[in-house]
Formats: sequence, C-alpha cells, structure tokens
Amino acid sequence: MELAHSLLLNEEVYNQLGEVQKAEFIFDWLSYLEKLLLATSRSDVKEKQKTLVEQLLSLLTSSPGPPTRKLLAKNLGVLYSIGDTFSVYETIDKCNDLIRSKDDSPSYLPTKLAAVVCLGSLYRKLGRVLVNTFTDTVGNILKAMKSAESQGRYEIMLSLQNILNGLGAAATPCHRDVYKAAKSCLTDRSMAVRCAAAKCLLELQKEAIFMWSTDLDSVATLCFKSFEGSNYDVRISVSKLLGTVLAKAIISKHPGSAVSRQSIRRLSLEEVLELLGTGFLRGSSGFLRASGDMLKGTSSVSRDVRVGVTQAYVVFVSTLGGTWLEKNFAAFLSHVLSLVSQSHPKATQTQTDAVCGRRCISFILRAAIGGLLGEKAQIAAAKDICQAIWKLKKVVDAVMNEGNVETRVGSTDVMASQHMLVCALQELGNLIYSLGTTAAPLLQDSSAGLLDSVISVIQHPSIAVRLAAAWCLHCIAVALPSYLTPLLDRCLERLTVLKSSPEAVTGFSFAVAALLGAVKHCPLGIPHGKGKIIMTLAEDLLCSAVQNSRLSAQRTQSGWLLIAALMTLGPAVVSHHLARLLLLWKCVFPVSPKDLETEKSRGDSFTWQVTLEGRAGALCAIKSFVFHCGDLLTEEVIQRLLPPLPCAVDLLIQLSSVLRTYGSTLKTPSVVYKQRLYELLILLPPESYEGNLCALLKELVADLTASDIQVAASAFLLPPLCHQDDLVILSPLLQETDHRFIEEQLLLGNGIACGSLEYDPYSIYEKDVEGDSVPKPLPPVLSVISSAVKLFGVVCAHVGEAQRLFILEQLLDSIKHTKGARQQIVQLHVVSSLSSFLKYLAGSKGNLGPEEMRRPALALVMGALESPNPLLRCAAAEAWARLAQVVDDGAFTAALAQVSFDKLKSARDVVTRTGYSLALGSLHRYLGGISSSQHLNSCVGILFTLSQDSTSPNVQTWALHSLSLIIDSAGPLYNMHVEPTLSLIIMLLLNVPPTHAEVHQSLGRCLNALITTLGPELQGNSTSISTLRTSCLLGCAVMQDNPDCLVQAQAISCLQQLHMFAPRHVNLSSLVSCLCEILLDNSVLVNLCSPYLLLRRAVLACLRQLVQREAAEVSEHAVMLAKDSREELTPDANIREVGLEGALLTLLDKETDQKLCHDIKETLNHMLTSMAVDKLSFWLKLCKDVLAASADFTTVTCVDTMQEEEGDKGDDASVLTTRNDDKSYPFTNPRWATRVFAAECVCRIISQCENAHSAHFDIALAQEMRKRDSRNDFLVLHLADLIRMAFMAATDHSDQLRLSGLETLLVVIRRFASIPEPEFPGHVILEQYQANVGAALRPAFTSETPPDVTAKACQVYIIAVGRHKSHRQALKTTTYSEDCVRNESYSSDGLLDLVHTDLGTLSRLWLAALQDFALLTLPSEFASQLPVEGGAFYTAETSESAKLHYYNSWALILHATALWLTSTGFVVADPDEGASHLSRPVTPTSMCQGSSSGATVKSPEDVCTDRFHLILGISVEFLCSLRSDATMESITACLHALQALLDVPWPRSKIGSDQDLGIELLNVLHRVILTRESPSIQLASLEVVRQIICAAQEHVKEKRRSAEVDDGAAEKETLPEFGEGKDTGGLVPGKSLVFATLELCVCILVRQLPGLNPKLTGSPGVKAAKPQVLSEDGSRLVSAALVILSELPAVCSPEGSISILPTILYLTIGVLRETAVKLPGGQLSSTVAASLQALKGILSSPMARAEKSHTAWTDLLRSALTTILDYWDPVDGTHQELDEISLLTAITVFTLSTSPEVTTIPCLQKRCIEKFKATLEIKDPVVQIKTYQLLLSVFQYPNPAVSYPYIYSLVSSIVEKLQEIDQRKPEDTTELQIFQEGIKVLEALVAIAEEQHRSQLVACLLPILISFLLDDNALGSATAVMKNLHDFALQNLMQIGPQYSSVFKNVMASSPALKARLEAAIKGNRENVKVKIPTSKHTKNPGKNASIQLKTNFL
Repeated sequence: MELAHSLLLNEEVYNQLGEVQKAEFIFDWLSYLEKLLLATSRSDVKEKQKTLVEQLLSLLTSSPGPPTRKLLAKNLGVLYSIGDTFSVYETIDKCNDLIRSKDDSPSYLPTKLAAVVCLGSLYRKLGRVLVNTFTDTVGNILKAMKSAESQGRYEIMLSLQNILNGLGAAATPCHRDVYKAAKSCLTDRSMAVRCAAAKCLLELQKEAIFMWSTDLDSVATLCFKSFEGSNYDVRISVSKLLGTVLAKAIISKHPGSAVSRQSIRRLSLEEVLELLGTGFLRGSSGFLRASGDMLKGTSSVSRDVRVGVTQAYVVFVSTLGGTWLEKNFAAFLSHVLSLVSQSHPKATQTQTDAVCGRRCISFILRAAIGGLLGEKAQIAAAKDICQAIWKLKKVVDAVMNEGNVETRVGSTDVMASQHMLVCALQELGNLIYSLGTTAAPLLQDSSAGLLDSVISVIQHPSIAVRLAAAWCLHCIAVALPSYLTPLLDRCLERLTVLKSSPEAVTGFSFAVAALLGAVKHCPLGIPHGKGKIIMTLAEDLLCSAVQNSRLSAQRTQSGWLLIAALMTLGPAVVSHHLARLLLLWKCVFPVSPKDLETEKSRGDSFTWQVTLEGRAGALCAIKSFVFHCGDLLTEEVIQRLLPPLPCAVDLLIQLSSVLRTYGSTLKTPSVVYKQRLYELLILLPPESYEGNLCALLKELVADLTASDIQVAASAFLLPPLCHQDDLVILSPLLQETDHRFIEEQLLLGNGIACGSLEYDPYSIYEKDVEGDSVPKPLPPVLSVISSAVKLFGVVCAHVGEAQRLFILEQLLDSIKHTKGARQQIVQLHVVSSLSSFLKYLAGSKGNLGPEEMRRPALALVMGALESPNPLLRCAAAEAWARLAQVVDDGAFTAALAQVSFDKLKSARDVVTRTGYSLALGSLHRYLGGISSSQHLNSCVGILFTLSQDSTSPNVQTWALHSLSLIIDSAGPLYNMHVEPTLSLIIMLLLNVPPTHAEVHQSLGRCLNALITTLGPELQGNSTSISTLRTSCLLGCAVMQDNPDCLVQAQAISCLQQLHMFAPRHVNLSSLVSCLCEILLDNSVLVNLCSPYLLLRRAVLACLRQLVQREAAEVSEHAVMLAKDSREELTPDANIREVGLEGALLTLLDKETDQKLCHDIKETLNHMLTSMAVDKLSFWLKLCKDVLAASADFTTVTCVDTMQEEEGDKGDDASVLTTRNDDKSYPFTNPRWATRVFAAECVCRIISQCENAHSAHFDIALAQEMRKRDSRNDFLVLHLADLIRMAFMAATDHSDQLRLSGLETLLVVIRRFASIPEPEFPGHVILEQYQANVGAALRPAFTSETPPDVTAKACQVYIIAVGRHKSHRQALKTTTYSEDCVRNESYSSDGLLDLVHTDLGTLSRLWLAALQDFALLTLPSEFASQLPVEGGAFYTAETSESAKLHYYNSWALILHATALWLTSTGFVVADPDEGASHLSRPVTPTSMCQGSSSGATVKSPEDVCTDRFHLILGISVEFLCSLRSDATMESITACLHALQALLDVPWPRSKIGSDQDLGIELLNVLHRVILTRESPSIQLASLEVVRQIICAAQEHVKEKRRSAEVDDGAAEKETLPEFGEGKDTGGLVPGKSLVFATLELCVCILVRQLPGLNPKLTGSPGVKAAKPQVLSEDGSRLVSAALVILSELPAVCSPEGSISILPTILYLTIGVLRETAVKLPGGQLSSTVAASLQALKGILSSPMARAEKSHTAWTDLLRSALTTILDYWDPVDGTHQELDEISLLTAITVFTLSTSPEVTTIPCLQKRCIEKFKATLEIKDPVVQIKTYQLLLSVFQYPNPAVSYPYIYSLVSSIVEKLQEIDQRKPEDTTELQIFQEGIKVLEALVAIAEEQHRSQLVACLLPILISFLLDDNALGSATAVMKNLHDFALQNLMQIGPQYSSVFKNVMASSPALKARLEAAIKGNRENVKVKIPTSKHTKNPGKNASIQLKTNFL
C-alpha cells in the first residue's frame, strides 16, 4: 500500500492488481492525495496538474464505488482550488456529458453518480468562479433527476446542496427550480432521498427568502407530509429543516431591496406556533380535508407526524436559543400546553391519543427548559408553570362549585384541562428534580406558592392529574430532602381530615405513596414513628371501606397502596408491622374453596369490583413486601404467607365465570387482579405453590391464546427475550437515542398506548427513577401478557414432563387453528412464552426432557423463524440456540445447523434467509465454535454468499451480523478465514450504496470482531500482518466518511480497538481531529449536535481510552485542530480558548445521558491526573471559570472586599466583572452538577501536586524558582484562587456544591496550614485568609441549613482552629514536627478549651452515644437484652439503619470522651451524674419516655468504673476483630482514646490491679500490630503498651510500699515478693503480662531487624548481615519497643527479673549490633541511641542490686559485656563495619551504670581498656574526639576501683599523643578539637590525682600548653587555628596557675624559657584579654556541647 502514496497514481503497480485490490489501491491513493495536495506547494501542484486531472477523470469513468467517488470529487475540488482553474470548464462539461448520456445500464450508473458528485464538489470549492456555468449544470442535473432511480435522486440532492453552498446568493436564479425538485424528493418513497432533500432545502433556505416568507405555509405542509411513514433519520433531518425555517421566519431581518420587490409580511410568534400546532393536531391533511373528517370523528393524526412535529418544536426553540426562550417563555408554554387542551378535542379523543400527546408535550418542555435555560431562568420558568397550574385549577373549581348544575360542557372542561395539568405537573417535577437543592429559593418564595399549587390539584376529579401531582411531590422530596417529612405530615393530615371525599382519599394516598418511594433517595430518611401512623391509617381505611359504598373502592385501593408503599422502607420498619400485615393478608381471601363458591353466588357487579380491587391491592402489597423485605422472609413467615395462595389461584380460575355472571364492567379489575397474582408468583419460589402449578399453567395458556386480544405488542414483549446485541439489526428505535422518550410510541404501533402512570397507580412508589422521568407502566391488557409470559417460563419448567409435552402440543395447535392477524398475535404470545421457558431452563441449568418434547418445540421455533415480523425472527433465533443449549446433545445441535444450511440453500425469500442466517450466528454464540472446523467452513461459506446478495440489503445486514457473531465466538479457530473475510468487508464497504446504512453498520460490527480476533498480533511487522492492518485502517477510513452516524460510531470503535492493540499504527492527530469535529459540532447547540447518542458515546469512549495513554498529545492535537480550521470559526472558538478540557466541561454541562456524563468525567479525570501539574494555571482557571460563571455577582465580590490583595488583584477583579459580557466568558450558567465536578477537580489537582515538586507547598522556594524561570508554576502561588473557589462553592444555593466547597476548603487548610509566611516571620500563609474562611463557613450555621452541610462545616472549622492552635504552640516550642500533624492529636487540648462551656452537655451526649454503639454492636444472640424502646439516639425500629451512622462516627466520639475524662482526671464533678445508669441525657428519642424510675443511685467510684469499662470495652471489641473495611482514622482514634485514658492515674490503677485485663489488652494490641502495616498505628499501639507497663510498675511499687509500711517493724526478709515471677521466677504464657509484652516487642523488633531472630541467625550457613540504617518509621518503632523492654524488670520480682534479663539484654544488644552503622560526624543512629538508653535503664535497675537477684544479674551483665566486646574482634571476619564509637559508648555505659563488681574483674577490665587504647590509635579524628570524651567520663567515675586501672593504663599514651600534636602543631579545626579534648582529660586527671602525684601531672601539662603561646609578632601572622589554640592555652594557664600555685611556681622556676614565653604572651594579650576570652569560649562551645549531649543521652 505504500506504493499508493505518491502525488500521481502509480499506474504500473495499479495495472498488476486484481479487481478488489484495485479498488482498495485507488481508495488509499485518493485518501493520501487529499492530505498531500494541502501540503504540497502550489507550483508543484500546477506542474503535475494536467496529468493528475487526466488520471482522476479516467477514474471517474471506471465505475467508482460510493466512498471512492466522494473522495475523487473532493480531490478534484481541492486540486482546482489550489492549482490553475482554466481546465475546470472542460471537466464540468465532461461531467455534464456523462450525466446526459442515454446509457441506462446498471454498470454505467456508478459513473453517472460519480459525475453528479464531482459537480457538487467543484461548485462547493470554487463557488463564484463558476457562476456563469451553473444554470446549465443545475438544469442538466434536474433534468437527469426525472429519470433517476433512488440512488441517483439521493446523490443529486446532495450535489445540489453543495452547489448552493458554494454559490451562496449567486444561485438565486435557480432557487425556485431546486425548491420544486426538492419538494418532490421530500416525500420520496426512499427514506435516504427524503433526508438528502431535507439537507438540500436546509442549504437553500439560507438564501431563498421565499421559503420562510411567502411559501412558509407550503414548506410546513410539505414537511408534515414528509413525516408520514418516515423513519428516525427522516424525522431528524426534516424536523431540523422545519424548525430552522420557522425560527428564521421570526428572527430574520429582511433586506431592504427585497422588501420593495416583494411585499413580505413579518410573521408573529403566534402565527408561527399556530402553524406548528396545525401539524401537531391535524397532521399533513391540511385544513379543508381535516374538517370533514373531524365532523365524522374518524381521522387521527398518524403518530410519526406527531413525533416529527414534536422534534421540530425542539429544533425551533433551540435555534432561537435560551435568551429568546427566557423572554418568550410564557407564550411558548401556553401554546404548547394548549395542544392537549379542550380547544382541540381531536388531539385527546381516545386515551391512547391523549397519553401519546402528553408524552410529546413533556418532551418539548423538557428539551426546552432542561436543555436551553440556565438555573435562574429555570426557576423563573417554574414560576410560570405554577401560574398555569393555578389558572387551570380555577377553571376546575368553577365547574366543581356549580355542583348541582353539572352541565355537560362543564365536565368536558374539567376532563380536557386534565392533560394540560398532567404535562405542567410532570415538567414541574422534572424541573425541580434537575435543579436539586438550588430550587430551595423557589419553594420558599410565597408569591409563587409552588407547594400550595401542587397540593391544591391533588383532589382533581381526574386520576391522571392526581397521580401527576403526587409524582411532582415525589420529585420535590428527592430534590430537597428537607421537605420530605413536612410534606408527608401535610398529606397524612389531609388524608385523615378529608376521609369522606373520594378524590381526596385517592389523591392524598397517591401522594403519601409517592413520598414513601422518595425515602430511599433521601440520605437522612424520615422519622420512624411515621411507619406506625401510616400503617394505622391504612388499616383504618380498609376497615371503613364497607361503611360507605360511595367510598368503598377508593378506600380499599388507598389502604393497600399505603401498605404496599410502606414496604419500600425495608425490613427495619416493616418488621414491626409484619404481624398486622399478615393478618390483613389472611383476611382478604376466603378460607376454603367452599367459601369461594358461596361468595360467587352473592353480591353484585359493584361488590365484586371492590373485592377484586382489594384482592389485587393485597397481592401487590405482598409482592412489595417480598421484593423489598427479603430479609424478613424466614421459613415461619413464608408458611404464614402461603395459605391464601391456593384460594387466590382458585379465584383466578373462576374469574371467567364471574365475568359472565356480572357483565363486562369487571373486565379491567379482573385483568388487574390476574396481573398482580402473576407478578407475585414470579417473585415467590415455585415450590411455594407447587400444588397449583397445573391449574396455573392451564390459565396461562388460556390467557396467551385468548380469542379477544386485539393488539400484537411485539415491541415490548420480545426485546427482553432477544439478545441485546441482535436488536441493533432491527429498527434504530430499539437503540438508545436522545428521542427515545417520544420515539417509543412508534415502536408499539398505532393501536397501543405508551406507558403512563394512570395505568398502574401502584408503580408510583416502585420504580427507581431512571434519570428524572416519571414511571411509565403499560396498560394492564399488555402488562398482563408480559407477566403471563414470564410466569409461563417458570411454571412450565416445574411441571411434570407429560404435562409439559401436552402444553407444548396445545400451543402448537392454537397457532394452527387461527387465521390472519389473530394468528400473528397468538404466534407472538406462544413464541414469547416458549422463549421465556427456554431462557429460564438454560439459566437454571435444566433439561428439556425426553426426545418427543423436541418436535413441538422445534416446530414452534421454526414457524417463528419464518415469520414476517423481524422482531419475532430475532427472538426465534435466540430460542433456537437456547433449545440446543437445553437439549445439550451434539447430534441435535448438528441437526439444527444442518436444517439452517438446507433452508438457506433452498429458500429465496428474504424472511427465511434472514431468520435462518441469524439462527446460525446465535447457535455459535451459545455453543462456541460448534463441533468441527468443517462446520465452521460451511457456515462462513453460506454467510459469505448471502452477504453479497445486493438485491436485498436486508439479507446482507442479517448475514453480516450473523458472521460477526461467528467471528466473535470462534476466536482463534477463525484465523484461517480472516483474510477472505477482511477482503469481503472492504469490497462491500467500497461498493454498497450509502443509502443502505444498515448494511454498513453490520460491516462495521464484522470489522470490529475481526480486529478483536487478531488482537495484539496487529502489532507485528510481517507482510501478511501489515497487509491486514492496512486493510483494517482502510475499512475504518471508509466508514468514517459514511454519512450515517451509527456507521461513524462503528468506525470510531474500530479505531479505538486498533489503538489498543497497535497504537503506533493509528494516526493520533487525525483520529483526535475526527473526534473533536463530531464533539465540537455538538457543543454549539445541544439539540442540534450529532443527534445520535450512540455516536457521541463512541467518541467519548474512544477519547477516554486515548487520554489514559497520551493525554498531553490528545490535548495538543485538539488545540492544533482548532487553530488550523479556517472554515467555520464559531464551533472552535471555544476550544482555542479553553482547550479540549474546556470543551468537554461544556459538553458535560449540556449532556443529559448518564453514561456519557460518566465517560466525560472519567476522560477529564485522566487528563487531570496526567497534566494538571504541568498546566496548573490552565486547569485552575478552568475550574475557577466554571465556579465563577454561575456564582451570584454579589457573593463573589464580597471575597474581594474582605481581603485586599496587591499581586493578583487586577486579574481577579477582571474575572469578576466580565460577568455582564457573555462573549468573553467561556462558560455560561453551568448547572450545579458541573460546578460540583469542578470543585472535585480542584481537590484532585491539590492531591496531584502533593506527589509532585515540594515547591508546590513552600512559598519561599516557589517564589525563588519562579524568579529563575517565569514558566515555573506552583500551587502555593495560586492559594488566593483556591480559597476563592472554595468560598464560591461553599456559599452556593446547591447543597451538593456547598459540601464540595467545604471539602475543598478542608483540603486547602490541611495542606497549607503549616506553611510559614516568609515576609512575616512567626506567621503562616493562611492567616491572611481568615476572613474568607469565616465567611465561607458562616452560612452553614444558619437554622435552615441541612444537617450534613452543617456537619461538614464543623469539620472544616475544627481542622482550621486545630491547625491554628497547633501553629501557635509550634512557635512557642519551636519543635513542630510533621508527625504530630499526621496523628491529629496535636490539637486535642485546644479543642477541649474551645467547647469548654458546653462540655457538660456534650460529655453526657457522648457517653450516651457510646452506650448506644456498644448495645448495637452486641452479637444477635443478645438481642433480647437490648432496651425495648431503643437507645438514646435511635428507636427500636431504626436500630438497623442507625448502625451505619454509629459506625461512621463512634471512633471520634470515643476519642473525645476519653480526652474529656482525662481532662477531669476521672473525677465525677456533677452531683447528679451518679444518678441513673451512665447519666442518660435527654436526647431526641428519650424526650417522650418517662425517666426510668427506681434506678439505683451509683457511687462516683461505680460511675467511673462503668465509664472506664465502656471505653475499654468498645476499644477492645473493635480492635480484637478488625474488619477489612475498618478505616485508619477509626483505629487511630481508638488507640489515641486508650492513650488518653491511661494518661490519668485512676484508670492506670484499674489496669495495673487487674492483670488479666492488661494481658487481654496486650494481646489485642499484638494482633493490631500483626494485621496493620501502618507505622503510625503500630507506634500508637506501642505507646499504649508502654502505658500498660507503667501502670503495672506503679501497682507493684504501691504494693511494695504498703507492705513496707504495714510491716515496718518486722524483718525485711519476711516481706512477700511482689511483681511477676514471685519466688520462682516462672512466667506462664497467657497469664503473664511480661510475657505478653515480650512477645509483642519481639514481633516489632524481628519485623524491622530479621537478624535478631535466633532461629534465622543461628542456622548454619547464614552469614551475619551488615549493620543497617532503618527508615525513619522503622527507627521510631524499634526505639519505642526498646523503651518498653527497659521498663520490664521493674514489673517483676527479683526472681522474675532474672528469668527475663537474658532476653532483654539479647534484644537490646542485638539492636545495637544490627544498627551500629558509621555515620558522618560521629553521630549515633537513633536506634543505637535508643538501645544505649535502654541499656542504661536496665543496668541501673534496682534488681541488679537487690539481694535475691544480685549474683545472677552480675553474671548475666558480665556475659552481656563480653558479647559486646566479642563484636569487636569477630571470629570469622563478620561485622567489620560496626561503628567503634557505638561499641565504645556501650562499654562506657556498662562501666558507669553497673555496680563495680560487674566490670572490675580483671579479664573484662583488661579487654575494655584495650578497646580504649585501640580506638585512641585510630586515625579518624572524629573517633579520637569521642574517645577522649568517653574517657573523661570514665576517669571522673567516683569509685577508684573502676577508674584507676583506666587512668594507669591510658594516661601515658594520652600525654604522648598530646606532645606529638604539640610538636606537629595542629593544622585544622578537627586537630584543634582533639587537642582541646585531650587537655580536658589531663586537667580532669590533675583534679582527681592525689597530692603527691599532682606535681608530676602539672609538670607534664604546663610545657604542652605554654608551647602553644605566641608572642606579639607571631600572633599577627598566625592562622586562625593557631590563634584559637593560643587563646585556649592562655586561658587554661590562667586557671591552672592560681589553682596549683606551688607546683606552678616550681615548674616555672625550673624552666626560664617557659617562663619568659608565658610572660610575653600575658603581657602581649593583656589589652586584648577582655575581647579574646569570649571568643575563646565560643570556640570551645562545639566540643563542650557534644560532651554534654552524650552525658544527657545515656551516661
């Protein structure tokens, strides 16, 4: 294919190819040429133009296929527009000649069509250049049209459209001719021609003024005619034409010249609407003919006209736009409603017409109000609708009040106004539903009186209006949950008061049921007392039904409706009313068949009507119960449900005789009764009614084959029984479209009504709202069939085989014995039932039964496969495969396939060929690649043949669809067929006419399946693969060019697949530009965009996949496209400014389809994740624009007045003031949902920045980097914007947006609270925004704010205050660490101060809530012990639903309670607090209950104990069984609560004194540490462990102290031993606190340092590892564990301490060994420091000196010291990297902290001294400094037995070292420091030495010091080091001289040279001493600090 990529056609290669390849080659060359021409220079094009034109014209005559001719024409146009135009006239003449040719053969047709297309393209490109030839051309084309067939007419219309487009106003002379031709085509029998004609006329009306002036009426009539018998595409095209022309008639300004020539009248809005209304009401029949029919009352407008006109209304309003609609809304509303008013009785003469008419009106209103108006305008529209409702209400009132004079006119008035009311109420409901909480001001506005107007029509005489009003209330409650309870109360109150009015009883019961249905959508539900009230009221209605015959039916219906609706509240509520429900259920049916017989003989028609109504209601209530309260269906309940069922079935069987007896008035009630029974039985398990199966089956068969059914409703029965994927080959109406709501009525056929609420009032509570539409139950006549079909499937599967066979035979006969239309209906029902049965069998893995069953089943299915109804064939193909599935026999399957083959080979009719080809595909789908490959070959062969049958596009469509199923299911088996299939697909794509879109759609599905089959192989580089890949891409290109939207959608999903498998080979820029063109075309006008929902979905699904991989590239390509597109600027103007991201946000705002919106959000999220950090300003501006565009001007500006900002004041002000000018504003009035999404995006941007550069949260660094490069952009620089956005969102009308805004504020505060303000040290950056945060929070605390918003605001407030306080504390202590923020415990004290005044109340409520939580978490077996009335905050009914709220908040309450108790020190302050258990406060649920009398008064001690056990119990219960969904916050809060608790002595004494409790707690904590990896949780757990050990220590100390006090006089020996281990030293696992602690610490240590595990290190062949530095978290954990270990000996008795000491020492020294790493500067790692600290703690333990343990301790400590010494000189060369300083410090700790006898035994002492000697020899200066410091502390040890041996051994070497330095003179500061430390050691020795030795030491020291003194001259030129040394020496000499004067004098006397030097130095420095001494002190500081630090650490 690369050979095709050249400017001229490579004819040499071309001529060598076969036919199919030639077509591919040409198409590929032309596609390439189109891009190449635009990129080639003009001179190069001109040079080759002649040859190129010849080549293109020769192709023109070689019969090119449709896509090729289109490309060919495009290239010719582009070529002439770039190159010379002088030969263009020849080309035009040539085309005209080709068109004139008399050759009518089919082979010549493609050439003719190509010529027509070329002309269109040339005129479009060159336009007025060709103005002098166009009249001839147009004349010629129009002449040709007279004899053309449909393809010709189609292409001619499109070509004329292009000619008109190119010429513009210059084409005026031909306008009339074109108009005339297009008029005839607009009613053409070919639908594609109608669409093309509509496009042509749409182009024509741009210039042809007469179309929207003088000829407007005829254009309208023409369009109405065109709608007749139209399909979906025609309705879309023609409605676009009609809507546009009518809009033009209103808005166009007529040019002056035209006015003078033609007297054009300007049309008013009323006239235009009247014109549209005519079409809606009378269709295309015009005015005269209709009136005659109207008199006879026969004609009815066909539905397709009505639906088309409805779409035209929408186009009309959309074209005029939102602003126009706002101004003219009242007029528009009254017109649209009048279409179903009494002035046009024709429109609503039958109920079916009325329902369909109302649907159309609802659609118009929804599209206009929901699609075009912003939120403010929508609120104004809602007020207008309210006005309309009031007006209609007055009409009804006037009539009703006449009462006695019930004139005929009056009642028709009422009945006729009902439809207007229904439409108005439904739109009002939808409107408020979509506005959500933004509608609050509307409901509060008393002038509109919205609620009053809705409630006032609840008593309307028409049931439809009552239901619509109830539904409207449902929508209000879902949108504004705070209105739910008040509305419910109001309706219940009216229902109780107006019990005697039939309208009020039904109306208000509908309203209550609708409101109950809304409860599940409202997060906070309703008070639970309501259930009881409703149940009582329902019972009351049922009981009083018999008292008044006028109200019997209404009360019965209402009673059961209320009960059925109550069931939706779920098991928690219903369980309390279950007994009453079952009793009512039992009473409603007769007890025995005998009673039923007597009942039949009594009563009349009316009583039977009421009885059936009541029983149907009861069945519905039980169905609702089974559906919504499955948890309550225990065995016992089912047993109580069953007894009435046999009687219900008996009644069903007797219904026909009842009907015969009492007449046809019972027909509807009996149908409803049947339907209810069937619905209930479908839900119940078949076992529960197995006694009645046969009787039921008979009844079902009778229903399905009854003789009086008039309508064949295949469109609702069959789709659920077909496979979803197969529906695409049928009518596009079965697919999802934007017009589904109105198009549905065309599916059902003219005789059948669409669904509507009045057909089944019980559905008002049932349906989960799909989007915002009202439930649409079908009429009972239809729904009973649907239920019967479903139930048949279940029942037939459960009867005996003989019975089953009999029934199948019976069904087969019933079809044979009927004729004509009746036969079709019966066949439809029978096949549906069989399909349902097979589907149920297959689903339950059942079997069909013996062989004789197969014959009737097969006969039924085969009959349906040959039915003229395509839907039935589709369902039969599915049943065919299911049959094979349930027979499950290879031979039978093969036989079925063979039958299909035979039929397909012999049959010639379309019906059989389509049915059996789909049957083959279906068979493959369910049974994989059935049997052998030869089988697959035959299938593929036959389908190949069928798919090339160009005489029948229908056969092609079905065969190709079937082929796609086979490709899908065959998988790798299909590989051998891939190439022939692909070439077949390409061949068909290039040759099938575009008018057969359905064939192209099937081809697209095949291509998609092939790409999936090839999968990742498509990446390969072999020739064969690259050929396949090129063909796939070529196929996609052909489909992208197809005019049909669904084919384009297929192309996009194929490209998406290709991009997934072979991304390198898909041209991203052209794909993105194609996607954007479709999308942007959309974003101009939502209702005029690509009208195909499926295309928009495909585009977004593809975009979503692309941005996951290459977000930045996609975004760039989109912007490039916008910049390049020179043609239409309007749609792209947006993308240039706001990028693809902004365009997607705009689309999100306009789109209503949920799936699409979800995809848009996902796409934006992926883009944000990968690009937000790099394009920070852009993203923040996008979000800000969306949030600011809708904010009220006043609320936004208040941000600015609150806070003056220098830097970005300018641009902020400009953003705020561009509000008035819409043009400069990218987003106009976005909806609240879009704003919520924008606020969520802000939070996501912040979290993305957290993972990026640290400068995002460091203002100083950010500013510095910004200075370096102005392109650098960091989040912290946009803080003002972040706060402003959060503020705008948090102060909006919409609650959801307020919540998002507060969440954003919370995130901002959390992230930025700790950032200091560089310009004002001591302040944080957020302080300047305090006013804004306050202003954002304030509105959330008003009384009318919903509780969830207030709760969120509290959270923000607490975090803000907490951060502020913690910062203040941080400034005081200057040790502000990140982890205290992470643990959130930083601000607890501050927050307690904050609520100090309310602590009394709060603490009681906290305790009550905790007690509730404790009760609710008890296992089910303790349910009987729970308080009957419920807890403090829940009632017994709400216990289940309340659990969730408790689970979400208990942890924080627990923490708060613990903090409060800690702050009070567990002292009961309030004298009343002891009363009643845990001092229960007055809470919402306890107000109405009397206080529990006779409660015992508890002592303060008992109250404290209860509280302590409550907190401990909840914590332990939670921690010991952590669920996987337990949040980190809960665990942390729980551990912090325990810490707070154990901070106080009293709880510690409780834990200390109860050892079992302590052990249990330790075991639980051990488990937490094992199951939770988070370091913060493990640290918190260790802190609690430490506190438990402290508590135990305190307890042991206390017992020892009291024992000593008691036995003061007695001998010490007799004291009993306290502490663990008692006298024996044994620790029992499970009974020992110490043992449990050791287990836990070992667990922590071994996890961090596996080398400590003796099993691991002790095993042979395991080399000891190098020491390691742990992570920060790991170090903290190890240090915490060591602290705990060092505390353990104090908990034991002396004997006990002996048994644990080896373990503790092993672990402590082990940590030292594992982590003693050499660090720079001689630092000790934090773990080494911790182990040394722990070691010091252990060594100085009192147990080491206690009599009973002294000896054992001494031995063990010596061993430990030996171990440390052994680390030094390893046996096998391991551990060479150990840090000497760490080990030396450890030896020093041993020397100084143990009793002398441990370290003074010669062998150990000698080794220790050697270590010191060795380290003194190490050259590393740092090691030397540390060694001197350690020696100093050893030398100064008061016990000579310890210190002297060191002094004797080491002094001489120290002096030598110092003298060596003395001779060498120090060169740098480290040597200076070594010298200073050495001198300090010597000075210390002088101080310690006895008198007689002191003189020798001083004599050694003085010469060394004096040698460093400098005279005046030398001092001037000396280095800084020498000067420092001089000062140091001089200062020391000044101190030593006076101290040891006699020795000093002797030395001076003996050495005159020294004396002279000293005097000179003193003299020279006398002046400077005052200055120098401070500096010398300063130089000493570093050394001094270090030694002090070491001492405080562990010495």
